[in-house]
This record gives sequence, structure tokens and C-alpha cells, in this order.
Amino acid sequence: MFSGLSAFPLTPMSENGIDEAAYIRLIERLAQAGVDSIGALGSTGSYAYLSRAERLRTTQLAVRHAGGVPVMVGIGALRTRDVLALAQDAQAAGASGVLLAPMSYQRLTDDEVFGLYETVTRALSIPLCVYDNPGTTHFEFSDALHGRIAQLSKVASIKIPGVPADPAAAQARVARLRALIPAHVTIGVSGDGFGALGLNAGCEAWYSVIGGLFPQLTLDITRAARAGNPQEATRLSDRLAPIWALFAQHGSLRVTAAAAEILGLVQSPCLPLPLRSLDGQARQHLKAALDQLPH
Repeated sequence: MFSGLSAFPLTPMSENGIDEAAYIRLIERLAQAGVDSIGALGSTGSYAYLSRAERLRTTQLAVRHAGGVPVMVGIGALRTRDVLALAQDAQAAGASGVLLAPMSYQRLTDDEVFGLYETVTRALSIPLCVYDNPGTTHFEFSDALHGRIAQLSKVASIKIPGVPADPAAAQARVARLRALIPAHVTIGVSGDGFGALGLNAGCEAWYSVIGGLFPQLTLDITRAARAGNPQEATRLSDRLAPIWALFAQHGSLRVTAAAAEILGLVQSPCLPLPLRSLDGQARQHLKAALDQLPH
């Protein structure tokens, strides 16, 4: 489940709770498209804004409606005890894997982050993906730290935050990390504008935000790259260039939420306050970009 396209859906919600009907529709849409895995409760799934009970319910819904597609569940939290409780919930709900980012309020040290993964992996019966997302956690993994963590039992993949824009530099970056981690641990690219570039550079997986809304298009990109056709993967990714530009300007969560609202997949608003999706001119730019894409 840690190769190919892993699609990360929104968790649509209001201040009254999760919109379960809309969430089920998003999950079933991904399952019907045949994505390789579903990443529930990632950053796009607003995991940090949900209670333990809400996260358990979201996990249960994802597993129940995934149609046999493996579900990876985010278990990040500020305290190790809470991560362990969330891991227990995910396993009990039937998740196929977990995704862990080193959340913090106080800046963490390398040894503290290693200790987190060491403790959590000892308690797991399912595999773990390391979530390297400095844009939200403000913690930057070194390749050396990735190498240490990748030796731990149950670590199966590393989700890296994009690659250099130059193809040769991207290949070199992936090769440097690959040299430090076991062969069974996959490398997955995130930062959707770098998806095709990362896959073409040797990443085995694409952990994709936009895949949660456009699974077929992102599957086509993934399959082209994995089949050794980098030109086609790049061509298909370039169709999404206006979306990538909006991601860079406004953040992928706000853009994805607005896109789901525009497409009628969720009710508006769908984000936990104080977060808001796009409005005004930015929303009009997004709508124009969406009109050019197959839905």
C-alpha cells in the first residue's frame, strides 16, 4: 500500500461535527477510481482539529467505505500518550497502516523525534509511514534522521515534502535518501506540484492532496511515471499548473476545500474554524482552472 497513488481526502465538517454523508461520498469516489491507497486524516483531512472520538469515527467510516482499498490513518498528536491511543484506535478500526508527523508546540530535537517513532513503532501491529511535513510541523528531518528511523520495525515508507525542480537534482535528492534507508522502505513524494517530478526521480509513491478530488487524473500521472514515461507524466501534471500556483499562494488545504465546494462534493463551508476556504478573486481563479479539467 506504500507505492503508487495514495489519495488524501478532505474531512468535510462544520462546527457541529463531521459531515459524514459527504465524507463517505469522497471515500467511495476514491475507491471506485481504484486508487492504490487512501490517506485518511492527513493534513488535508484536518486531523489536528478533531477530537479522539471524531478521529475514530472518521477512521471507521473510511475503512468501511473504502471497498477493500487499504486505508492509512494519520495519528499525529502533541503528546506521545495521545499518539499511542490514536494508534490503538486506528488498528482496532481496521486501518492498514498509520501516518505519523512529529507535531509540537515546543520545537523538537532529533532525539525527541526519534524517541517518538521508536515508542510508537514498538506498539504497532501495522506498518507506519513517516510524515515529513515541515510546512505544518516546523520540524525538518535530516536524511541521517530518516535513516535512523527507517531502521525501526514497522516503518514502511517516508513521505517527503517535494523534490528540487531540476530533474537531475531531484534524482540526486531521492538517491541520497535511498542510500540511507532499507530497500523495503519506500519513498513517497508529497507537495502535489512536485508529484510527477518526484515519481520520475524514483519515488515509489505519490501521497497526493489533489488525488483526493481528482483520482483518475492523478492515477494517470502516477501510472505514466511508474511505467517509465516521464514525458507523459509531466504533460498531465502541467494541466494542473494553475492549481499548483494556487496551492503555493494559499495552501493546499484551503484550495482543495474550495474546489470541493465548487464541484458540489461538500457543503460550504467545510473547514474547521478559524480556517476558511478561498473566496473573492482567488475563488474565481480556481473555478476557471477547474472548468478546464475533467471531473
